[in-house]
This record gives sequence, C-alpha cells and structure tokens, in this order.
Amino acid sequence: MTKTPIPSVPVLSASDAAALEANLLGGDERKEWKAMQRAGRMVAEAALGDLCEAGGMPESGRLLVLAGKGNNAGDALIAAREILGMRPGAAADVLFAFGPRGLRPLAARAWRGLCESGRGRVQTVREGALARRYDLCLDGIFGLQYRAPLPAQAVAAIAAGAAADIRMRAAVDLPSGLGEPGAFRADFTYATGSVKVQLLGCANAGRPRFLDLGFFDRRALGDEPDRVLLRSVLDPLARLRAAGSDKRSQGHLAIVGGSAGLPGAALMAVLSALRSGVGLVTAFVPERFSTAFAARAPEAMWVGLPETPGGGLAREGLGRIIAGLERASALAFGPGLGRDPETLSLALEIAVASQVPLVIDADALQPDIVRAGRAARILTPHAGEFARIANGADLRGLSGELRSAIVQKGPVTRICAGGAVYHVFEGGPVLSRGGSGDVLTGLAGGLLAQTPQEPLLAACRAAVWHGAAADLLARNRGQAPVRILDLHDFLGAALRGPSACPAS
Repeated sequence: MTKTPIPSVPVLSASDAAALEANLLGGDERKEWKAMQRAGRMVAEAALGDLCEAGGMPESGRLLVLAGKGNNAGDALIAAREILGMRPGAAADVLFAFGPRGLRPLAARAWRGLCESGRGRVQTVREGALARRYDLCLDGIFGLQYRAPLPAQAVAAIAAGAAADIRMRAAVDLPSGLGEPGAFRADFTYATGSVKVQLLGCANAGRPRFLDLGFFDRRALGDEPDRVLLRSVLDPLARLRAAGSDKRSQGHLAIVGGSAGLPGAALMAVLSALRSGVGLVTAFVPERFSTAFAARAPEAMWVGLPETPGGGLAREGLGRIIAGLERASALAFGPGLGRDPETLSLALEIAVASQVPLVIDADALQPDIVRAGRAARILTPHAGEFARIANGADLRGLSGELRSAIVQKGPVTRICAGGAVYHVFEGGPVLSRGGSGDVLTGLAGGLLAQTPQEPLLAACRAAVWHGAAADLLARNRGQAPVRILDLHDFLGAALRGPSACPAS
C-alpha cells in the first residue's frame, strides 16, 4: 500500500536482541563501553526531558539509582553522572541491590566515574535509609538478561524505592521484574539500542521510549511482525518545498462532519488540517454552523448543507459533497457526525461513491461504512470503535480484510495496513481529552491529501506528529492545564525535533 520506506526499527525477542548486540559489539570491551556511555547519556537526556512534564529537575534535585550488577546498572550509573553534570547542585543516592562488590567490570567502571565526577554529591544507601523524597528514580537492576523469579534482594530494593516519594520513576531498557509481583513500576522505560518484545504491553513499563544507539543503521527492513516508528518519518515535512509550488500542488482535503450535538469536532478537524501543510481545505457542515465556523477559520472553504430534524447532515446534501470531491485529493469524514440514521446513510453513500482516498473517524466508524466502496482509506478508531468494526478480528487481520491503514489509538498507538504493526511511542496522557482524535483526523486527512497514493505513510506521519507535539506541549505547559487545540502551537517545533526543558 505504500511506496516510501517507513523509518522504523524491529521489535526483537530477547534472544535476537542479545544476538544483535553480540554481533555488533563482539565482546569487545571498548565497543561495549562506548555503547554504554552513549546509552547512559541518552537515558539522562530523555529522563530530564520527560521530567519536564512534572515541572523539571531542580538545580538542587535529588536522584535515586537502583543498581544491579551488569550493563543496566552501568547505563543507569552513567546516566546519573550525566544528570549531575547538567545539574551541579543535584545529588544522587545509589542503592545496590546486590552490593557494590558484585559489579561487573564495566558497571564498576561506571560507578567509579560517577563517584569521581560527583564527588561529595554521591552516596550509597541501604533499603531502610533512603531520603524521604526524590525527583527521579532510575531502575538499573535487571534488563535483557533477566530471568524469573525476581530475587529477594531485588524485591527489597524495589520496595524501598516504591515507599519513597518520587516524582518520576524510569526504567533502563526494561522494568526490573517485568510484570511479576514486586517488580519495578515505571512512568517511563527507555529501550536502549533495540526494543524488546517484553516491553510491548508490559503494564509496569509506563510510557516506552526508544533510544537509538545506531544498531540498525545498516539493517534493511525485515519481516518482523512488530516495528517501532522513528521520528525521522517526519523529516520530509520539515524540508523546503519546491519554489514553484502553489496551493493546488499541496493537495486539497474535503472534510464532512459536524452536527447540532457535536459541532466543535468538525471545526477542530478543519483547524488541524489547516496546520498539516495541505494547500486547500473544503468543509461540509450543517448549514447553521457554516458562517460562524468561517469566522474561526477563514482559510477553509465552508459549505453549509441541509440538516435532518435532529441537526445532522441530511442525504439531500450528497450531490454537493460528490461534486466537491471532484476537486479534492482526499476526504476525511466522521468528526461530530452523530448517529442520526439519515446521516449515517449519507456517510455510507459517500464511502461507496468516493473516488479519492478516505480518512474515516468517530461515528462514521460503522461496520457497513468501513467496508463500503473501493477507495483506499485510513481508519482511526479508539478501543471502543475498533471493537465495533472488528467483529473479533485483531489489528493485522482487520486491516488486511478491509485493505485499510488502521490507526488503533491508545496509550501506545498501533498502525497496520495488513503487514507489520507499527508502534508509536510518542504522545502520552496529555492526549487523554476530548478532541484529541479530531486533531489527529485533521492531520491525517491533510497529509493524505498531499500523498494520496500512500495512506500508510500518511497515517504513520500523522500519528507520530500528533504524539510528538503532545510531548512538547506537556513538557512546556504540563499535562493538566491545557486545551487540546494547544497542540497546534507545537506542531512546528515537533518537526524540528525534541526541545529541551523550558528555562526555569
């Protein structure tokens, strides 16, 4: 369904991940140390960035490291060294689950480096002697080599950390103990070098992040069933456009939606589409709203359509919509559509008649509508909508059956067009508010209008862009005191890459 390669990395089994590292590093201590140092630096940068969502790390912040014996301990200790280097007034407590004498050579080297660089600000602590409060806790007890059951010493160390007041808890590579009783419960997990299959669906992992150590620079796309999207999928959107381009060369999106009960959803989709880079947007909405909406977004062309007695779009407007589609390169419909039977009948006829690719969302996600017509399509269901249209099928099966790119929204959004499942690690709880899906629909529609032959690519870009902007929004303004349309303020910055914490 797509022509452009989609930047992503495979999700690996534990054995495949171990084999990859063995092949790349070959037991060479110099290579392993270089990789460990890079992993530690990236964990530090990622953790400080993510902590911005809770107000950031203060200059005199306090860090707790839970350390095991091996490479995960080394990664966490190097991350602590980097954090202390960036926060000269900060201090670190280190709790060794198995004692410092059991450290393997590279972890011991990392520990010496932390002590030397953080002289006077680093101390070891025992389970009963932790500080009352920490800004950040790094779990480096177990990683790739973990085998159940969780040892009693690790359980005790994790329990001690769990009893403290900690603003953010982060695991290196995998949360120690995964989902076992007594396991570490992370707010974030930083997958270093590769993403292990145990991370997917792990309730203790919190929000996963992938830290790219360059292990896949020369790896061709494989046949792995699960992959993680890279932010570089957005790179083409940030590049210069052709000097001779005009609005018609950037695509034309038609949007159909809105009803008396849900008027704002269509408006939010239009406002977001206008931020997608698309050249033209035509919006078909109930007649009563067209004038007011035109005042909010005069860049779009607003077409008021006849209404049903309940305030939905009437079938009488079908001809005007079909005529409008003759000029469009993509159509998005569903936001705020409502469930008036006549309106859903109209939506079905649109799906049957459309010759341009579709984005189908919200109330238009009905079993008959998503299966109607032959146009390529993107579906954007949340969990409830997915269950409504799936009839028991899983994501890969449903996307293959419908020959559609499906964006299954959730804490980790998953995208499939019948082949690999792409996982989106961007985004977070700031998106858990009304209108989030309408913003995504507008972005997906605008991107699809620009690349109508590549719906999977448009779906992947929309989901990553949506999530990346959400991360920046939460870092700059927090997770709670925001509106969903505040995402628009960070779409540009998201294309230029992640930003540091705002100055404090």
